[in-house]
Amino acid sequence: MRNANSSERKNKVLAAAIDAYIKNAGPVSSEKLSAEFECSSATIRNILAELEEEGYLAHPYTSSGKVPTDKGYRYYVDFLVRQINLLQEEKDFIVQEYHREKRDLEKVLGHTSKLISILSKNAAIVSFLDWDDRIFFDGASFILEQPEFEDLKRTRKLVKLFLDEKYKLIDIINRDTVDNVKVYIGDELSCPEAEDCSLIVASYKSHQSPKGRLAILGPKRMEYARFISILDYCSASLGESIDEL
Repeated sequence: MRNANSSERKNKVLAAAIDAYIKNAGPVSSEKLSAEFECSSATIRNILAELEEEGYLAHPYTSSGKVPTDKGYRYYVDFLVRQINLLQEEKDFIVQEYHREKRDLEKVLGHTSKLISILSKNAAIVSFLDWDDRIFFDGASFILEQPEFEDLKRTRKLVKLFLDEKYKLIDIINRDTVDNVKVYIGDELSCPEAEDCSLIVASYKSHQSPKGRLAILGPKRMEYARFISILDYCSASLGESIDEL
């Protein structure tokens, strides 16, 4: 990158390419992106070629369009994503769900996994640190409906993980200290069954002490900014709800 302006433009093009891929689940062409920038399709094509050479994008053999690589997603998550605010109606929905009725701890945790899966349209996982071998898991059907998992081989690996090896999910979400939110992309999961996925993990607290983890598991093509916001808001709401039990 020759100067700050070219670096900034390249970052904007990378962000736009990944945003378009997340939205449409298809390779992104220079023609599609050129409308967003005050430059020609040829200029965008050159920038995309540079991003591919640097390992942030790749192109399927059947298309001249570009798709994000794991490196591209990682750069996107670390430097390009800006946390968004949930819509007020989404916040109200979460609050209403937690205050609809008093529940015991098990019901609150189980309800949280259902709530997160509904909001994200992906798989949701909730753990409680004092229960070493148990998680609450919902939304498997959501993730299997994603275009990425029309491939039978990918689907089989995920189904095996969901049915037979959920302990791997427990190990992953409890792997590191998570002060706020942590994102694992593809091979970073160190789990072959989920190598086509990303996992967003957040901690929740009760009486200021860590109590467990919330997570969203989905294809790498996920709405990172929105899902991070969902977990952030649900973690605070869950902690408050547990304090009230």
